[in-house]
Amino acid sequence: MSQTTTHDIGMEGLDSLSGVDALCLFVAEDDRPLPATAGYVDWRLCGALSRVLKGGFFSGSKDDWLLLPSDGKLGVPRIFVVGLGRRSQLDASGLSEALASAGKVLSRARMESVALEIPAGGALDDAARAEGFQRGFTPAFKGGRVALLVDKGLVRLLPARKG
Repeated sequence: MSQTTTHDIGMEGLDSLSGVDALCLFVAEDDRPLPATAGYVDWRLCGALSRVLKGGFFSGSKDDWLLLPSDGKLGVPRIFVVGLGRRSQLDASGLSEALASAGKVLSRARMESVALEIPAGGALDDAARAEGFQRGFTPAFKGGRVALLVDKGLVRLLPARKG
C-alpha cells in the first residue's frame, strides 16, 4: 500500500513535491484554457503543454497519452499527461477507468512515487472523485508514494495526511 500525502493545488503545492518521480496530469478535450494543476504546470513550462495541444500532437481525447520532461522548471522530472475525453461528460465510471489506466502506465514505467490531481468534471462530486481514486488508482499503482494535489473539499474524504 502506498503512502499518500496531500498538497494544495497551486504553485506552492507543486513546489512542495520534492522526491517525486513523476507528475500525472489529466487533460480533457474541452479543457481550454487548462484548469487547475495542468494550468499551473503549463505556466511554469512557459506554455509547452498548450503548444502541444495547439499543434494537435495530443488532444486530451480518451486514452491519449503524452510524456513531457519538466526541464528543471518543476521539482518533478517527468510529466505524464492522460487524456480524459470530454470533461463535461466525465462520470464516475470514466474517472475510475482513467485513474486505473494511469496507475498501470505509471507502474509499468517503474515510477516509485507520483503526484496527481484527481480530475473533476461532469456530474462528479467530491465523494465520487475520492471513490474513483481509491477504486481506480490505488489498486493499479504499485509505487510506494502518492502525493495528491487536492482542494479543501476533497481532502477531508481521502485517507491521506498533509505532506
